[in-house]
Amino acid sequence: MMQESQKNQVLSHLKHYGSLTPLRALGVYGIYRLAARVYELKQEGHNIETLIHSDPKGKTYAEYRLLPEVL
Repeated sequence: MMQESQKNQVLSHLKHYGSLTPLRALGVYGIYRLAARVYELKQEGHNIETLIHSDPKGKTYAEYRLLPEVL
């Protein structure tokens, strides 16, 4: 069985769960470069927004959300 590409894993996750962070992508899928995969999906026309959050220690991280496709 062929392994699903990281890009497809990210898209599938966003469709099923709504959002994805780098920590979750690393822990669940072993994806180190989530921003690169999101960039590729955006280049293909997927409507993904980036939200920037801060953790309790002040470290910032991104959260990616799939928005409805624009017609």
